[in-house]
Amino acid sequence: MTRIIDVAAAVIERGDGGFLLARRPPGKVYAGYWEFPGGKVETGETTRAALARELHEELGIEVETAYPWITRIYAYAHATVRLHFFRVVKWTGLPHGRENQPIEWQYPGSATVAPMLPANAPVLAALGLPGIYAISNAAELGVAQFLKRLDRALANGLRFIQFREKTMLEGSARELLGEVVARARRCGARVLVNSSHPHSMRRVADGVHLTAADLARTTARPADILLAASCHDAAEIARATDLGCDFIVLGPVLPTTSHPGAATLGWARFGELSRGLSYPAYALGGMHADDLSTARELGAHGIAMMRAAWDE
Repeated sequence: MTRIIDVAAAVIERGDGGFLLARRPPGKVYAGYWEFPGGKVETGETTRAALARELHEELGIEVETAYPWITRIYAYAHATVRLHFFRVVKWTGLPHGRENQPIEWQYPGSATVAPMLPANAPVLAALGLPGIYAISNAAELGVAQFLKRLDRALANGLRFIQFREKTMLEGSARELLGEVVARARRCGARVLVNSSHPHSMRRVADGVHLTAADLARTTARPADILLAASCHDAAEIARATDLGCDFIVLGPVLPTTSHPGAATLGWARFGELSRGLSYPAYALGGMHADDLSTARELGAHGIAMMRAAWDE
């Protein structure tokens, strides 16, 4: 059996969205390659403790706030590693290479340093996903009011939208989707189409969001688009993993207005299901903006909202 080496890895994030990469020093495997700072977890050490120790030793900083994120397993020629990524959002001290290794601040989608460690590619892609995933609600608000609130949300920084209008007539939904995509792209935002809509509507968007039913019957991953799925339990999460989804939405976590009395996961169960995933998970169900920190503490990438995303 192949021995797996556990590694704590840090995505150190500034308020402007920048994250820190370090260059592996001479004498180490893959010397000269860029990586997320971190190191091996010692015997008897937790991953969080290893993270704090490594960042002190490598960069001279003390971790104050770090959220567990995704876990990736990668087989290098010399070893198989399990990378436990944390998003470090608060620290003390000025990061500097205590081993004389160069460090650079980079931005999602525009990294300028090379070469990168091979294991980093999906991590960099995941970092490009915003923390808020807004689900359209034009059927309830009315088209004119929804577009007004969409414009305001985009102006305030919204960059990720799921178009989901199951009760709208196809022609009206198609027209509205075109308008949503046009407004989103003017602001650099991305739009996914819920799979309940006709397949032809996906062509104008950036990806597709599979319902749980469509997740169960999809046999091949669509190429060259973002792929998301709605999940409610461990079996659906496993199916999304096998299909190669870029991210999932997991819930409902809390009670919702749209499904009063429906069973919910609760935060504890959400944390159990989201822990150790190799791709980002968003918490869904009764979410508001102030739930983001709680979700991230339990391993979520972010939160998905419908009504609260469009509140005035």
